[in-house]
Parts: sequence; structure tokens; C-alpha cells
Amino acid sequence: MDRSQQIIRTSWIGIAANVLLAGFKAAVGVLASSVAIVMDAVNNLSDALSSVITIVGTKLSQRPPDRKHPFGFGRVEYFSAIIIAVIVLSAGITSLIESVKKIFNPTEPTYTTLTLVVIVVAIVVKLVLGQYVKRKGTQLKSDALIASGSDALFDAIITLATLVSAGVMLLWGISLDGILGALISLVIIKAGIEMLASPVNELLGTSISAELTNQIKKEVSEFEGVHGVYDLILHNYGPDIQIGSLHINVLDTMPAHEIHGLTRKITMQMIERHNIVMTVGVYAIATGENRRAELQTKVMQTLAAHQDIVQVHGFYYSEKDQMLSVDVVPDISVHDDAALVSRLTSELQPLVPDKQVVIIVDHNYSE
Repeated sequence: MDRSQQIIRTSWIGIAANVLLAGFKAAVGVLASSVAIVMDAVNNLSDALSSVITIVGTKLSQRPPDRKHPFGFGRVEYFSAIIIAVIVLSAGITSLIESVKKIFNPTEPTYTTLTLVVIVVAIVVKLVLGQYVKRKGTQLKSDALIASGSDALFDAIITLATLVSAGVMLLWGISLDGILGALISLVIIKAGIEMLASPVNELLGTSISAELTNQIKKEVSEFEGVHGVYDLILHNYGPDIQIGSLHINVLDTMPAHEIHGLTRKITMQMIERHNIVMTVGVYAIATGENRRAELQTKVMQTLAAHQDIVQVHGFYYSEKDQMLSVDVVPDISVHDDAALVSRLTSELQPLVPDKQVVIIVDHNYSE
């Protein structure tokens, strides 16, 4: 069973649990002639909405690429998670409003043995369901499942708080309903904002994890002929696929045919191990005793001596093109790229007074 099938199966379990709980409440409500319990049963049916959204989003994300969407529809999952997070956020805000009203206008709760049984069953079901769905969401890296599981857990917590406050009211005559509700509502609102942040960041383009960055660089560095890995960039097009690029250093004596084979092996390994469609660029390291190698050593040493330069790579020198070019990665404290380029250019220009010096400022997108 692949990832999508597991997400859909987990969501169906959520729907089934809510439908069964709704059926139980409805039966008890009808037998007890309690409109409140019947209405609560209807509310449980609406709780299944987040699971339905997850299923729809997962199925839509599996649609094959088309002309307008060549990278597929994987990002639909992020929209599903956003919708569920908004539902949780709305529930928290609504609960906060109602709780504040109860603080100023407290009401004495009226619970029968039957309603207490229904509440306890609902709390247990929601706690078990919420923990299960949230755990599966974390395991499958599904923001939609995590949000759906959190939604169920918050329902249980709100119901439990209502039960606790009712007990305190009946035993000691102190109304905590509004205060507890307000505090829990604030927690839900905070959680809703955090749930919303994760998929929104994915859509905006969040940085990849340090673990994955290091793993990719380690794997690529292990290929024979690779003498450095730079410029790693990854774009998420859903949890199942990433598009990326990187550069490798090779000796300038390596034949084009061998370079072709090397880059092909790297791209194949990236798709097999990480499901990343990787484009591999090449930088040539100057070898031997010649003008190019001499300049390469001087330029690298000169730029590496700067404390605000984190990395230097991509050296290129051509007599034919009358140009010397090099890439630098500045420290995060550097905000004026133009000033940096001007300063470094003036420093390198004396090395090649009759050539054009091109400083390319790269930024670290993966660490």
C-alpha cells in the first residue's frame, strides 16, 4: 500500500468513527427524547468533513501531469491541509466567542446519567481517533492528516473541559465553563495558526532539511570523479516529488563522455533513492601548470580570506572570452550584493587587468 492509499484509508477510518459515533448519539437521543443529543449527533457528521477533504485532496493530487501542470498536482495536498487548518482556526475562534459570553453570563449545566455516558464515550472515541490520525499523518508526512487528527483531539479536549467545569459547578457552585473554554480556545487558535503555517510555507518555498541536504551532498560526493557539490536547490511539487539542481566539480581533464555518464548516474540515483528529478551542472577544476590553474589558486585564496564569504566555487577563466568569473556565497549578514560585488571585483581586477571580472553572488538555499 503506497502513501496515498494509506492516507485515504486513514481518512475513511476517521469518517467511519464519526458516523458510528453520530449513530450512537442519535439512537440515544431518540430513545431519551433529547433534541440536544440528536443535534450533537449531527455535529459529529460535520466533523467527518476534514476527512472527506483529505480524501478529495489526496485523490486530486494523484492526477497525472498535463500541459498546464507539467509537474503534476501534488501541491493540492497543501491546499487540503490549509482548508482543514482554517476549519480548526474557525472552531477555535467560535469557541472563544461563546466562552467569553459564558464568562459574563454563566449558566448552570444540567446533565443526566445518560448524557454523561454519551459525553464520556464521545471523549474516548475522539481521543483515540485523533491520536491515531495524527500519528499516521506524522508518519506519512501529511499536513492534512495531522490537521484532521488535531481537529478530533481538540473536540475531545473541549468536551472534557465542559464536563470538568460542569462537575466543579455541581459540587462547589463555581462556574469555570467560560474560563476553561476561553483558555482552551486560545490553545486551539494557536494550534490552528501553526497548522496553517506548515502548508503555506511549503507553497511559498521553505528550505529543505539539513539532514536531506547533507545526505544528498554525501551521496553525490561519493561518486568517482566528483570533487565538490554546490548550489543545491530543491522545489517541492507535493510530498511525492521534488525538482532540483546542483553543481559538481570535475577535473578539466575529464572527457565529455565520462562527464555525461557521471551526471547520468547521479540523476538516476537521486530519482531512485529520493524521488528527486535532479539537474546536474558542472564546474571544471583547472589542473596542470598553466595560467588558468595559477589564477584559480590566487582567486580562491584571495576570496576565501574574507570573513563575510562562506564559500567560493565555479571558477572560470578564458583567454578567448577575455573573462574571469567566480561564484561566491556570502554570509547571511551581507545584505548589499552590489556593494560586495564591487568590492571583490576591484580586488581581483589587478590579477587580470586586461580581462573582464565577473563575480556571481549565490545564496545558500539549502542550509
